[in-house]
Amino acid sequence: METIIKEEVQSINESTNVDPIRDYGEILEQQKRYFESGKTISIPGRKVELELLKAAIQLHEQDILEALNEDLGKSSTEGYMSEVGLTLSAIDWQIRHLKSNTQAKHHVTPLHQLVSTSQTVPVPYGNVLIMAPWNYPFLLVMEPLAQAIAAGNTAIVKTGHAAKATNAVIEKIIQMIYPSEFVCVAPGGRETISQLLELKFDYIFFTGGKDLGSLVYQSASKHMTPVTLELGGKSPVVVDESANLVLAAKRIVFGKFLNAGQTCVAPDYVVVHESVVQPFMAALKHEIQKQYPNPSRIGKIINETRFKHLISLVDENKVVIGGRASVETLQIEPTVLEGVSWDDPIMQEEIFGPILPVLTYRQFKPLMRKLASLPTPLAFYLFSRNELHQSYMKYVQPFGGGCINDTVLHISSERLPFGGMGASGIGQYHGRWGFETFSHTKGILNKALWIDTPFRYANRKRWMAKAIHKIMK
Repeated sequence: METIIKEEVQSINESTNVDPIRDYGEILEQQKRYFESGKTISIPGRKVELELLKAAIQLHEQDILEALNEDLGKSSTEGYMSEVGLTLSAIDWQIRHLKSNTQAKHHVTPLHQLVSTSQTVPVPYGNVLIMAPWNYPFLLVMEPLAQAIAAGNTAIVKTGHAAKATNAVIEKIIQMIYPSEFVCVAPGGRETISQLLELKFDYIFFTGGKDLGSLVYQSASKHMTPVTLELGGKSPVVVDESANLVLAAKRIVFGKFLNAGQTCVAPDYVVVHESVVQPFMAALKHEIQKQYPNPSRIGKIINETRFKHLISLVDENKVVIGGRASVETLQIEPTVLEGVSWDDPIMQEEIFGPILPVLTYRQFKPLMRKLASLPTPLAFYLFSRNELHQSYMKYVQPFGGGCINDTVLHISSERLPFGGMGASGIGQYHGRWGFETFSHTKGILNKALWIDTPFRYANRKRWMAKAIHKIMK
């Protein structure tokens, strides 16, 4: 397979010229005809398409990592760990479970429906639109695409416009292995988005900010199109008095400053019990110095507009760690603010950068009620040995998903669903949940022909009414 790919494609780093006025309406019509032909339905065929995608990614791994470095300043290790490696794992999972996911599943039939069999059958939606962001520009295109292919759909993929180098890599890979009537990449900015949202897709999968997500939701409603919205929000970290402070600081620094803070589930701020704030701050400073001995090694902010906005949120009087920045390289060193209040400007929006406010609290339940009154976050992190606090977080606190005594890593498992709740999103994906997201599950009752019970018909006997009550109660 790799030999075929090498023969068909030129260097993936060559520049790509794309017509921004491309007619995606016509491409969608082609994809509808392709889907109607039944070419995406074959299970062996889906497996081949997934294996082809995996082989193409492996073949051009270095090109992908270089593009991620150009766009976001990611090191090759971070680029592989947080994007390429997770993508390959996601594709592998879909390949391994393709047979079981696509099979009809039998269910126990209720007594009042005898004699019959009950099944659920997953079928593809058809023609889907995947809209990806710029912060994980490779992973957040390829993972949902693999799930859409596994489920038997065609796809138009709108890449994150700001990550130009990675977008070029993605387009080269897709054009190399798939015809546009099966999978088509749609680069471009607002004009492309506007054109796509006018079209009638069978499903829309969106990852990005709330403002654009709201527009996607409104546009989808015009066509009654189902959606998954993976948004964001201010994901809190709570550190209580029982926490292992050294480990908490270590794992918070990892999660917060990964990708220069440009992660939808990054810890947005930390709330520490007032009795342990000083030792926690000391541990936090130590970990930042340990993990980032050279602050210039941190990734870069995606563009100058975002860089300047992040700088505007920093109150210099509250900076206790870091604070330096370079507009030439678009880098902000890991920065911590202390003495922050809930009313500060930095607490009014998702930060999405390497700036960490630290607040304090006195009592656990009032804090949790305060956090519950805010827009529901995509993630929630609790550092605690207290089992009651852990149970409260799991069963009472509203959020999309999260970790106890860690950050971020819940999104790296194909065995856990990932998705938002309330203001942070609609729907879930990863692993089985990803396959189900891009599938409609049909419920099928198959009734026997050799017997026809008279209970349901209008001319039933009187005694049958009593039997119905006994059977169905």
